[in-house]
Amino acid sequence: MPQSQTSPHTLSIRIIYADTDAAGVVYHANYLRYFESGRTEFMRDRICSGGEFAQYGIVLVVTESWMRYKAPAFYDDLIIVETLLTFISRVKCRFSYRVLRDEGERRKLLVKGCTDLAPVTKDGRLTRIPADLINRMTPLLQEESS
Repeated sequence: MPQSQTSPHTLSIRIIYADTDAAGVVYHANYLRYFESGRTEFMRDRICSGGEFAQYGIVLVVTESWMRYKAPAFYDDLIIVETLLTFISRVKCRFSYRVLRDEGERRKLLVKGCTDLAPVTKDGRLTRIPADLINRMTPLLQEESS
């Protein structure tokens, strides 16, 4: 079922054993991977596919990330990554995330965070986000989830 353009994009991920430490708890750095998966699928579903994006001759690179851990995730948990586009300018965009555990009738907040991304050319030079992309992204701007 297609997701509303005005609600957070959601992506379900089952925690695999390789993402956990010896205690079966998700290793903290793996949340950055979950953020990237959420952001990638947000872009694919709402803006353009990776192949289409490559035609612009730029890549968006993470320049800053922030996370607040609220509760652990464990091996075999089903988590939901909610992704929002919360800021865009010619030289930067910000995605905000909430990672929740699906507990049947409710969802428990595990981690919240954001990443800032800047456009660079394939040879690594900072550039601007093409106007066409800004026009496609601007209607998707949302306020950050609490």
